[in-house]
Amino acid sequence: MQLRELLNAIELVNKTEVEEIAIEKISYHSQQVTQGDLFVCIKGYKTDGHKYLKDAESRGAAAAVVEEIQEGIDIPQYVVTDSRIALAKLGAKFYGKPSSKLTMVGITATNGKTTTSYMTNAILENEGRRTGLIGTVMVKNGDHSFPAELTTPESLDLQRYLNDMVHNDVTHVTMEVSSAALELHRVEDVEYDIVSLNNMSKEHMEMHGTFERYFEVKSSLIRNASKNSYAVLNLDDPYSASLVDKTEATVISFGINNKNGYIHCKDLDLSTGRGRFTVEILKPFEANGIHYEPSEFQVELAVPGLHSVYNAMVAITIALISGVRIPTIQETLKEFSGVPRRFEFIHEEGIKVVDDHFANPGNIHVTLQTLDFMDYENLHVVYAIRGQRGATINRENAEVMVEWAEKLKMNEVIATRSVSHTTSKDEVTEEEVKAFLDVMDKANIKVHLFDELPDAIGEALEKATDGDLVLLAGCQGMDYGAGIALEALNKENVEIK
Repeated sequence: MQLRELLNAIELVNKTEVEEIAIEKISYHSQQVTQGDLFVCIKGYKTDGHKYLKDAESRGAAAAVVEEIQEGIDIPQYVVTDSRIALAKLGAKFYGKPSSKLTMVGITATNGKTTTSYMTNAILENEGRRTGLIGTVMVKNGDHSFPAELTTPESLDLQRYLNDMVHNDVTHVTMEVSSAALELHRVEDVEYDIVSLNNMSKEHMEMHGTFERYFEVKSSLIRNASKNSYAVLNLDDPYSASLVDKTEATVISFGINNKNGYIHCKDLDLSTGRGRFTVEILKPFEANGIHYEPSEFQVELAVPGLHSVYNAMVAITIALISGVRIPTIQETLKEFSGVPRRFEFIHEEGIKVVDDHFANPGNIHVTLQTLDFMDYENLHVVYAIRGQRGATINRENAEVMVEWAEKLKMNEVIATRSVSHTTSKDEVTEEEVKAFLDVMDKANIKVHLFDELPDAIGEALEKATDGDLVLLAGCQGMDYGAGIALEALNKENVEIK
């Protein structure tokens, strides 16, 4: 593509004449530059691409997009106000705006993006659509997939993935949209057909500074949706509900407690941990030429947890908007086995063991709320204290646990620093331990603190008897928890035999 044609996609600060140069590809990593590339200097949290422009030039870059002119550079430099926005727009232009050729579903939330995306993809795939999936765990292009590096890829990579999907005859793409991706303009120039904001709670303050800024960024996916798109909003969540009249998109709202939307979840049964409920279409609506009258149908989930019910309601609404047949929705959700570490039952004989990533106050609240619906004898919580996330998040996590302690008869907690199962990026500090213990101490909840994860899990399994529930709770420190627990349980069963 010619440089002049490419740069027509962005607004230049310096109005110099654009040279006629053939551009082979676009790069933002200097080490990936080859002869004839356009190099875009983007600023990150840890480094600045402008520092590597000389290296990019030496590798054959033909021109550069910069925020500031760099001295000692012989290739043309074109100045923009924000090179991240420029990278996104240039990528979309270079790859021929691939999102406009696909049915794009963008899902954002503090909790549940991954599971909701997987559910949605599974339903669409079972309906016979050729699907793509972009998220925390992997990037899927039809029948091929590979591990993901970011929840939402850098804008140029994202546009390339979408272009590959177009050429692979993919029709529907479900994408997790992180707050980082929105803040850093990674999804700029992506044309969405359906967007959803499932829920909001405190998280990622280290990036956004305040919750208000976090919500402003997160909600932009809904607020900026086009009038030709649909927005799925959760009326039970006040932040999601507040956007009903803040978007040009056609809003299809739902609720479990709130019955004022188009779709309602009624007769919810969570006694086994796995939801059974009735989906009730409360009032007529039309989506993509399909007309829905008031009606209802039954749904049974294979995955446990109240949060899974909310995730399923989003996936169901997206599926209805997409014209998926109700039997396909029912069959898929009955078989959908979930995503690891999202309220995952790892053992159900005698002692029930649930594994959950327990990341933040919102996630913890929904997890403990689910336990309140369930039938079991005694609860044993093993909590991996969050490392390198600061005292605040550990304090707030503890406060939510305290809120539910009396109702769940949780008068003690087994906690761990997970010393041998964390890296330097996740190592638990004394300040983080103290923040957690202070909250528990004030609530008169006894904490058994262990340095090592296997010791903590062993303590819980030793105390548990038939009919009890053991909750393995926590993020990075607990990632190995399920394997440790299963190994201990299997060893115990062998010894008994």
